[in-house]
This record gives sequence, C-alpha cells and structure tokens, in this order.
Amino acid sequence: MFLSTDQHQKPEALIFEANGNGGHRVTDEDDTSTAVESSVPTHPLGIKPLGNKYFHTGTDARVNLGDLQVLPDEMLAQLLEYLDKRTLRLLGYTCKFLYAQCSYDDLWKTIFLESEFKNKTSFQWQGSWRATVLGLSPDKRIKIDCSNVFSDVLHRPFVCSHISLPKYTRNIPPANKIPSLDDLTYDEFAEKWSKKPFILTRCIKSWPVLKSWNMDKLHEMYSDVVFRAEAVDWSFATYYQYMMDSQEESPLYLFDKKFVEKMKIEVGKTKDAAYWNPDCFGKDLFELLGAERPAHRWMIIGPERSGSTFHKDPNATSAWNAVIQGAKYWIMFPPSAQVPGVYVSEDQSEVTSPLSIAEWLLEFHAEARRLPECREGICHAGEILHVPSGWWHLVVNLEPGIALTQNFVPKAHLSDVLSFLKYKADQISGFKKEVEDPYTLFVERLRVEYPELLEEAVKQMEEKQGNKKRRWDQVVGHDSTDGGPEHKKGGGFSFGFGLGDDIEGEEDEIP
Repeated sequence: MFLSTDQHQKPEALIFEANGNGGHRVTDEDDTSTAVESSVPTHPLGIKPLGNKYFHTGTDARVNLGDLQVLPDEMLAQLLEYLDKRTLRLLGYTCKFLYAQCSYDDLWKTIFLESEFKNKTSFQWQGSWRATVLGLSPDKRIKIDCSNVFSDVLHRPFVCSHISLPKYTRNIPPANKIPSLDDLTYDEFAEKWSKKPFILTRCIKSWPVLKSWNMDKLHEMYSDVVFRAEAVDWSFATYYQYMMDSQEESPLYLFDKKFVEKMKIEVGKTKDAAYWNPDCFGKDLFELLGAERPAHRWMIIGPERSGSTFHKDPNATSAWNAVIQGAKYWIMFPPSAQVPGVYVSEDQSEVTSPLSIAEWLLEFHAEARRLPECREGICHAGEILHVPSGWWHLVVNLEPGIALTQNFVPKAHLSDVLSFLKYKADQISGFKKEVEDPYTLFVERLRVEYPELLEEAVKQMEEKQGNKKRRWDQVVGHDSTDGGPEHKKGGGFSFGFGLGDDIEGEEDEIP
C-alpha cells in the first residue's frame, strides 16, 4: 500500500520501497543519497497510490463509475483491453477515473500493434503510444486533473518507470562481483574461465566501432535503415525518436540479427572490418555449420531501463556481449540455481519471469543478492562480458547504449551443446526450417573436422546422461534387485526435476 506524508511535503520527495507484499511503502530509513535517487515524481495526470485514498478528504473519483464500481481495478483494466481506439478514447471522457484508466499507455501499445501502424517503418513518434495512435502533438493534448484517482494498478507502472537504478546496481558485495580482467589468452580461458562469467577491460579496445559508433552517428548514417525492435520493424530514425522521448516501464529494445547485412559492414580481421571475434574464446565450433548455423549475432540498442529479464542463451551456447556506448548492469546465476521470481516448468521447456525488470528489482533483488551463487557486475563502454553456457542472466541499460553480442560454442562446452541438441530437440531455436536434425548435422561436420574432439565430447555427454539416470533411480527408489510392482524395467512414468541438469535453453535472448 502507498502512504503519503504530511501535506507540506512535496510529492517529488516521496520515497517508495517494496514491502514484500506486492505493494510499496514510504520509508525514511534510506540514506540521503539513496532517498534523492529513489524519489518518484508526481504522476503526469496526478494519479495517486491507493493508500493515499485513506488520507483524502475530498471526493473520490471512483464514485462516478456507477455500476462499474463493483469491479476491481485489475478486472476493469482487463475489460478495457477489448475496446477499439475510438471506443476507448470516448469512454475516457465520461469521468475522471475512466479517463485515467483509458489513458493507460499499455492499452494503447496493444492497439498500436494491432493497427495500421504495425506495418509502418517510419512515422512521427509523439512521446507515448496513445498520442502516437491518435496523432496528438503536444499542443493538441488536453490536460485533465486526476489527482482524486487512487489506484495501485495505474500508479505502480509509473513508479517502476522511475525507479533509481543506481540504488540496485551500486554497492555490489565483494563476494558477488563478476571478476574483471585486462585480457585473457585462449589457454587461460579454456583452463580456468570457460565456465565462469568475467569482464575484459582491454580485449576490444582496438575495434574500429568503438571510435566510429555512437547514437548520433548511427542516426546520421543509418536513419533510413529498418531494424527489428522486439515486435516492430522501424527505421532507425523512428526508433531514435522513440528512444529519446519515452517513459515506458519496459522500453522497446532494438535487437537485430541481420545488422551486418543491413549496415553493409565487415566482420573479421580484414582491413575494413568494423569488429572481429575476440581471440580469447578460441574456435567457435558452430562456424562448421556455415550458412546452416542458427542466428548467432545481434546489434543491441536501447534507452535507460531497457534490457532483458532472466533467461538462458539458446541451444546451450555461450555468449559474449561487448558495450560500444553506455553501461550495462548484469546479475547472473549458474545453471542449477533457483533464481528468485523465475519459475521453470518440470521438463524445463518453459521459463516464466512474469515481472518487468523494474518489478523484479523492487521485489526480488535484495533476496537474490544474498544468494551465494549470485554474480553481479557493470560492463562499461569498451568492455566485453562473457556469459557461460547455461547461466541465468538479467541485464539492464543504465544509460542509452549500443552493444554487440554473439553466441558461440567453445570446445569446453561442446558436450553441453551436443547434449542439448540431442536430448532437448523440442527446445532448439534459431535454425532454419530446412535444418530438420541439427544434432546429426553438427555431428557430421565435427566428425570431418574434429573427430577426436567429437569422440571425447560424446563420451562426456554419455557419462553425464548416465549419472542423471542413476540419480533419478535413487530418487524414485529403483533397485535392480527389486522385482516388486513399483519397478518396471524399461517402462513406467517419467518426468524431470532437473537434477544435475546443467544444460537448458530458451528462445533467442534480447540481451
């Protein structure tokens, strides 16, 4: 529940803190610097948290809902999702409470994605989804005072869009810090670091893009080029406009896998290359697939607060993520960890993190930071971070930023990738439709180029599978000497707890 302070305190000075019950409370226990950074401004419509209603002496706008008063705010918001833009706009003019509800920008984002705008690559972004759909320039927007509207449903997203990221990303406990190194050789990586996250501070300093790319330069050079930004394909000029004038809780992330072709740049150690793969990670074994390899490299651009919620990289691959401009906060956990706020299905085929990045930080960050497996770090411009195969990670931009990322298969994780392709075929992602059996294809290419490496990886894979089966038999009580009715040789039911499972995959990350 939200509470207000006395009438003489400015709304801008209110401090909101997660209380563990899905709501917030004001606190004066934070130090001064945290308090300043955690302040939440007044909602642009004047909407207040529900708790403030109990200190309000005037009229409550909700009384004007008539029969709709019986519906909780959550249900009312769901009903509004079924309305078209004309009906939603007109309904909002019937009373202040409905104006506040019908102005909720997530409703208009859905309308945008279902309208003629969905297929437009260039248009005038007006600062919000509602204003853009309705074509409302600033001088055409009416201002209605909704200061007697009290709703956590409407106010909470606003709070989340204004949380202080430094409050969560600074003061990282020493035990949690992701190691930071100047550089690594391949032998050092293979022997010690292939299964650990780390940041390299000097590895990519010679990349030409570090000198030639920044947000304004890309806008100047590629304004008409259309890039993928989650569910939309926009020209960079349109996305740049959106990025510079948006206050969304979860901003759209530009995440394009065909940027090399679209921008007509070269990758590799050639005279005119924009960048190249770092030597320390060694041979990327998925290169053996040539044109048949799955999507593996992306350009990532986004404003402050943009990023991706917890996930693992696809097909048990490892990844590197290089920051060209800006800074990214990473929080990571090893494959076997139970990440707070993340729910995994029994067969591990589905991962659900139902919260936005801001909500997760508010509700679970403190708990996660106390776990011994937790690793955290900030990757700055000119630095590169390693994501080991199978590691959970959440990443958020601390300022507008540009990054390049690539998934790869190092020799140290070949058995993990083979196991994933063979035993989790239903979770494979990124391959073209014509590649019907990625496991067999990969094995055939390895057999030609690296027969000894393949033999060793298959041996490791089979040993892991044998260990999992033995652990499973111990859990369900199987005994080869037991001929009782519970023991069904070669049959019976099967489901997974993920015991000892180091390899899981999800859809392509929006890193």
